[in-house]
Amino acid sequence: MSKQHVDVLIIGAGVSGIGMACHLKRECPGKSFTILERRESLGGTWDLFRYPGIRSDSDMYTFGYNFRPWTSGKVLADGPSIKQYVSETASENDIEKHIRYGIAVMRAEWSGADKCWTLTAVKEATGETLTFTASFMIGCTGYYNYDAGYKPDFPGEDRFKGQIVHPQHWPEHLNYAGKRVVVIGSGATAITLVPTMAEEAEHVTMLQRSPSYLMPLPSNDKVAMFFQKMLPAKSAYRLTRARNVAVARFLYNRSRKNPGIMRRLMLGLVRRQLDGKADMSHFSPSYNPWDQRLCVVKDGDLFGAIRAGKASVVTDHIESFTEQGIRLKSGEELAADIIIPATGLDIQMLGGMDLVVDGQPVVLRDKIIYKNVMVEGVPNAGMIFGYTNISWTLKVDIAAEYLCRLLNYMDAHGNRVCVPRDTGDSRGEGTVMGGLDSGYIRRADDRLPRQGTHGPWKVTQNYMADVKTLRFAPIEDGYLEFDGIRPVEKAGAQTGCLRPLKSALFGS
Repeated sequence: MSKQHVDVLIIGAGVSGIGMACHLKRECPGKSFTILERRESLGGTWDLFRYPGIRSDSDMYTFGYNFRPWTSGKVLADGPSIKQYVSETASENDIEKHIRYGIAVMRAEWSGADKCWTLTAVKEATGETLTFTASFMIGCTGYYNYDAGYKPDFPGEDRFKGQIVHPQHWPEHLNYAGKRVVVIGSGATAITLVPTMAEEAEHVTMLQRSPSYLMPLPSNDKVAMFFQKMLPAKSAYRLTRARNVAVARFLYNRSRKNPGIMRRLMLGLVRRQLDGKADMSHFSPSYNPWDQRLCVVKDGDLFGAIRAGKASVVTDHIESFTEQGIRLKSGEELAADIIIPATGLDIQMLGGMDLVVDGQPVVLRDKIIYKNVMVEGVPNAGMIFGYTNISWTLKVDIAAEYLCRLLNYMDAHGNRVCVPRDTGDSRGEGTVMGGLDSGYIRRADDRLPRQGTHGPWKVTQNYMADVKTLRFAPIEDGYLEFDGIRPVEKAGAQTGCLRPLKSALFGS
């Protein structure tokens, strides 16, 4: 058993982990760090998923890191291009030498006496047990289970004589040319798969229980390309990024404040794309815009496949699988050679590892999130958790900046331990996933940490508000405990005005 110590241990070498490492190297150059990655390559999501058409569902000018411009004209990039971008970012910042591949973290234990984390991990190729210690730990594992996606148990599934392929475990050489394909689901994965497979398949049917909101988006941004032509690269990137953030925030806010107007707008766009070739009932959700994630349709390709007769949409429930396909509750039977259950993710926090603080297991469902970056009552630990209503990476950047600010603050003040403390019973019932009501979020209610009802415990999903808080607000804000001393007590001891300061922070 080997053992090694670093100042900061990052778990996960995907978009979040590489971004965190780059910020750490730039802003805390004196800190030693290691990244533990279970897979044999970096990239996270963009290394895992290999299904046809895999691409971003967010525009790349906001999905790219703030310190490394995305310079392609593509708004929605394919998976290999995104992985290459992350890999090049790691290489340019000399991050790869810090990554340990093929290592699964099983348990993380905090010792208040030793003031450090001890992580027990397994090198999966050999079964060797490894131990790592760190003064600070940062989880960058995303929020879903890499081992398996969510798939319901379909009645009669074992009778089906064709192939059943889950998008999370796509065979390298799956041949679907000239075959009948049924894709079960109506989320981002299904919206991507259907038009891509329709290019070679005989016919692709998207079978959904209920519709999702769809938004056609061109894959090339002509305005961004104009900016790139006329302005320096960094200026063009910042301008495009600011514009796209503003547009995304506007659409989200309008959807929450005026759902009826936005519903009519979105359905109108779809109606024009379909040009009478499909019944709008298959594209008219029963919920309001942004109660669930909005699905982007690249270049309107799904609608093009439907207009061409290469794809179709069926809204129904599955009664059972049959030898030749799927029997629906309406009595209709869908013939299929290949069935793809694009039925969603299985949510898993921190890669499924056990978390223990001074001998006590941490149940994340019982905890609330501080600034959506740290966990209440868990010392010296960060968790990079991106946005659900705009690009994930926008939050990665500012969360990483905040954690670097915190580490530098602790060094400047001689602190070794920092813990968020909720002294006001702030716990709410909402999860860190904000106001989304998707099925995969409801299924994970017992695993997701909570957000609070107010203050730094409330998840805003508001990039501009978070920029103010994470990038500029004082570190010592009345909610962080340093070395066992509440910040108001420390301030009061220094200034002789404990009562007024406490009153200002917490109320009388």
